[in-house]
Amino acid sequence: MDLDDILGSRPDDPLPALLREDLDRLSVAELEARIAALEGEIARSRAKIAFAVDHRASADALFKR
Repeated sequence: MDLDDILGSRPDDPLPALLREDLDRLSVAELEARIAALEGEIARSRAKIAFAVDHRASADALFKR
């Protein structure tokens, strides 16, 4: 499976470039900072998913789907 198949092809999406970035040039401290930033983004994304699922469940309950 190709990365573009997973991520789509939005030209303004920085994720494909981030995933292809060469990590060899980064120091341990830079890699740790990168991991911390990515973990923060993962937490933010999971919170958004949880909100969307809860919101959808509330709407379904309201309209008795």
